Amino acid sequence: MAKASRKTTPKKSRAATKKPATKVVPAAKKTATRSFTAKTAKEITATFVDSVGLTAKVAAAVAAECVNILAGTGYSASGMRRKATFTLIVDDLIKAEKALEKIGADEIQDSSVIMVETANKVGALEKISRIIANAGIMIYYFYSTTSSGKTATCVFKTADDKKAIKVLQEA
Repeated sequence: MAKASRKTTPKKSRAATKKPATKVVPAAKKTATRSFTAKTAKEITATFVDSVGLTAKVAAAVAAECVNILAGTGYSASGMRRKATFTLIVDDLIKAEKALEKIGADEIQDSSVIMVETANKVGALEKISRIIANAGIMIYYFYSTTSSGKTATCVFKTADDKKAIKVLQEA
């Protein structure tokens, strides 16, 4: 038993001498502070006459063209308006626009947005939006969702998407 104790003691001291030599802590802290990626994306906004089943109709039309919806929203502002608006980020913009035209979209527009992938943690949205605000950039709108419980996707439209991407990538 005494020999086993002697072997264990040198291993502990070797491990203790290795820790100060490697000092990866500053790099890990820097990585931890930027726990997100930011890139530009194209978003399609289409309006339709509102009707029961419209969301299913839009989803079916896009799926029929083998287009994947990466993020999206759909809403009808009021019963009096009778219009519904869908905003989608897709993996094939041209095919999606054709699909929406086929099912009677009144208007289709596309615009540039920022897509941020981040850890799904308390305060993640505040951190990202604070970086944008501290750069003096107005956020016109955002929407967000979690995908697996571990990550979240946030979409931002700002007054200066190019500058916002730059400050996010430098953060």
